[in-house]
Amino acid sequence: MTPLNINDFVRDLYATNEFIPLHAPTFCGNEKGYVTQTIDSTFVSSVGKFVDQFETQIEQITGTGKAVATVNGTAALHTALHMAGVRAGDLVITQALTFVATCNALFHMGAEPAFVDVSEKSLGLCPKALELFLQEHAVLSENGAVHKKTKQRFQAVVPMHTFGHPVELDELQAVCSKWNIALVEDAAESLGSYYKGVHTGTFGDYGAISFNGNKIITTGGGGVVLCKSADSGAKTKHITTTAKVPHPFEFYHDEAGFNYRMPNLNAALGCAQLEQLEMFIDQKRLLASQYQSFFKSSDFEFVTEPEYAKSNYWLNAIICPDKESRDLVLQETNAAGVMTRPIWQLMHRLPMFKNALRGELTVSEQIESRLINLPSSPIGL
Repeated sequence: MTPLNINDFVRDLYATNEFIPLHAPTFCGNEKGYVTQTIDSTFVSSVGKFVDQFETQIEQITGTGKAVATVNGTAALHTALHMAGVRAGDLVITQALTFVATCNALFHMGAEPAFVDVSEKSLGLCPKALELFLQEHAVLSENGAVHKKTKQRFQAVVPMHTFGHPVELDELQAVCSKWNIALVEDAAESLGSYYKGVHTGTFGDYGAISFNGNKIITTGGGGVVLCKSADSGAKTKHITTTAKVPHPFEFYHDEAGFNYRMPNLNAALGCAQLEQLEMFIDQKRLLASQYQSFFKSSDFEFVTEPEYAKSNYWLNAIICPDKESRDLVLQETNAAGVMTRPIWQLMHRLPMFKNALRGELTVSEQIESRLINLPSSPIGL
């Protein structure tokens, strides 16, 4: 029996004895109808009404100046970093406690990650750790912040809103402004999450959201770049659509671009999903409150939203007393058909990033050894 009868509790939540996944998509709206419309129109690729509609809906939800839909979240982050001026050879500060896609985007551009610790409050990049890291490794020059020894530029800081919980954005913005470094938000997991009443992904120079099949809403595969203004959005749209200059029939491209366009077929699915976003969030927050009550008097700490934030609770999580109890819960829940997962291995433990510059990662290491994600699909749908 797992500690606290977690298996029984989760099965009661989802009212099933079948296998319970970590996070499954929910299709209970206009998904089939919109996708069928797309097929009937024959506009299933990168041109079609649903792409424009999807971008407009995202703009209305997030309050961003312009949303640019992309083929996946990694493409969105790659584009956001490119638009923020990151180039090959630059250093980009991010957290070691993140999904590998954050660092893969940097690898694709020839940039190098530099890892900073996370905050216990948010599980995302810690502004105090960031400031200490920059004081130790950086100096301000006419080219901005550069590494004291190698003179590489620190071109961007990329916090990730872990499991949908917003990071301390005011404090991070202040540090980035002081050091003249761009802030690019990895908001892959935080659609519908708010920092002091403002949607995540809209504080930095750019933000990126993912719509993979396991996210709070899905387009099958997809992402979006959040841009502060219509002008920066137009430039972002241009670079993601092969930098093709509009013309009635000629093919002319004025710079090297990306083919990162979201297909209309995916956007149709996303439009139907966005119509249900508020309902999904309500159900996920209800689920979180039930988990929180269940673990309240135990040795397991349920991860809650920071006091300044309203989280979408994309993935629910607990902090176990120690690694041994974590391993026991993982073994017994998965053996019983209740899917739980540890948090990702820290990025500097992976072979491709083992030599990356990094600061002290004490909090990250503690969380890595003790955190478990629990089934988090919306309940009651």
